Amino acid sequence: MSSTEKQRVDLYSRITDKIVEDLAKGVRPWMKPWNTANTAGRITRPLRYNGQSYSGVNVLLLWSEGIARGYTSSTWMTFRQALELGAAVRKGETGTTVVFASRFIKSETDGNGGELEREIPFLKAYSVFNAEQIDGLPDQYRHRQAPVLDRAARIENADRYFRNTGAAIRHGGNQAYFAPSADIIQMPPFESFKDPASYYATLSHEVTHWTAPAHRVGRDLSRYAKDKTERAREELIAELGSCFLCADLGIAPELEPRPDHASYLACWLEVLSNDRRVIFQAAAHAQRAVTFLHSLQPEGADERLTA
Repeated sequence: MSSTEKQRVDLYSRITDKIVEDLAKGVRPWMKPWNTANTAGRITRPLRYNGQSYSGVNVLLLWSEGIARGYTSSTWMTFRQALELGAAVRKGETGTTVVFASRFIKSETDGNGGELEREIPFLKAYSVFNAEQIDGLPDQYRHRQAPVLDRAARIENADRYFRNTGAAIRHGGNQAYFAPSADIIQMPPFESFKDPASYYATLSHEVTHWTAPAHRVGRDLSRYAKDKTERAREELIAELGSCFLCADLGIAPELEPRPDHASYLACWLEVLSNDRRVIFQAAAHAQRAVTFLHSLQPEGADERLTA
């Protein structure tokens, strides 16, 4: 194994170990932002110095670290980015690891003298600092909190958002699920939920499943019903997708696992312990699902999502 490959494996292990540690305590780490006492403000994704949201596994890493260290700012940046803004990271502050995942094309020669192109994935780690670790930042970085929409506005936004996806959503019974063969989302009646936000939180999970077919983002669900491990992987993707989407919509996800989902915890522990890349893959799939859902919204929806 090359030193680069070893570094990548070590990085997978280090990050997965933190997540497994939480899961072993019965804590789903991606739910931490909504389980803290300080939820007076709107929960948002972590933000880069330029206001763009982090994505994929970096959302989980920064949510977790921000809560562990008690930060109220959602803004993070590198040492160099702070300097470019005329600010400086305070002496003695330690950074938080985030990752950049990409691929590069390598040309190789085959046995016949022909050229082959091989796509090689790579993972690079770098450190970022929360705005509260940095002195001299311009005022707008100090308290960059997303405005908190009133309850009615949040629900109206969510209703419009899911309607814009064009998903076929049927109501009845007492179970929520996505049926791939019929391409429908089945939901219990709206009135059976404790409040509107709970309804939309459940729907956000199911609509993440709905993105799976090949004509949307393309995740293979053929073994979902037969293979416990494959089912657990897809449910992990749906949980993460729901969290990302709920943060974008300003609603709380399903904080307590549904009875039909509670059994996944042990399976997630097993899957993550056996394959250190699973959480990275699941977060990437969840991000693709949410990006696809956002793409179905009309122009101007981005402003409403972040308003």
